[in-house]
Amino acid sequence: METIARLLRLIPAAILIGATLAAPGGVRAAPPEARLRLATTTSTENSGLLGVLLPPFEKKAGCRVDVISVGTGKALKLGEAGDVDVVLVHARELEDRFVAGGYGVNRRDVMYNAFVVLGPGEDPAKVASSPDVSEAFRRIAGQESPFVSRGDRSGTHLKEQEVWRSAKIVPKGGWYVESGLGMGEAITMASEKRGYTLSDRATAVAWRGKSRLAVLFQGGPGLRNPYGVIAVNPQRHPAVRHELALRLIDFLTGPEGQAIIAGFKADGEQLFFTSPRRNH
Repeated sequence: METIARLLRLIPAAILIGATLAAPGGVRAAPPEARLRLATTTSTENSGLLGVLLPPFEKKAGCRVDVISVGTGKALKLGEAGDVDVVLVHARELEDRFVAGGYGVNRRDVMYNAFVVLGPGEDPAKVASSPDVSEAFRRIAGQESPFVSRGDRSGTHLKEQEVWRSAKIVPKGGWYVESGLGMGEAITMASEKRGYTLSDRATAVAWRGKSRLAVLFQGGPGLRNPYGVIAVNPQRHPAVRHELALRLIDFLTGPEGQAIIAGFKADGEQLFFTSPRRNH
């Protein structure tokens, strides 16, 4: 009985020793890898940018970035709830509200590209000859040509709604489809319907070989598409990895990250352009 009691006292110690050994020879297990939660737009994911932008940061910071790719509205909601540590989005009005509401800190400009109108090559609404994007939308509505909206409070959806307002049109009817999809999927649906959609240029180029749509309208200051990065406020959500979030922000806006962004291309075309460095 005394022998059994002694063995029972030794079991917890044996378990503890075993838990600290990770390999033959008694090597101590490495600490768990730090993880940073990033909520970002589907365009940064669909374009392939994150696939080349994040690995150098992960190596430098010794962490893993867990990417949640959703529309800007949903990304900011995740930040409000403290479910992510940092957001990379493209809807300046919503970003400013996020910061003003005390949910985010240290917002910085990262990059920009542009929105474009995609449609079938035959262009039944004659969008390509439009003098401006508002007229392009008026022609689509006038012809009741199929139009696939993101319908998800993403930055692209908000820009689309802005254009409809400038065109003085409330889109409705069977020709107007609110998909609730990411950008790549919305392009695919528009292609299947031989219809139109508004897209960021990066995803449009990345999806060029996956759809039958072409860029029919582009250009103009109203179609500029800036992206910003914001750390979730640690005073509101103390559990966030704030220091790691700040390191990512510094990387994205610093020389190395900006060089990667400027050099990222698809089919030989630059997809994003770096933002002038300044305080925000």
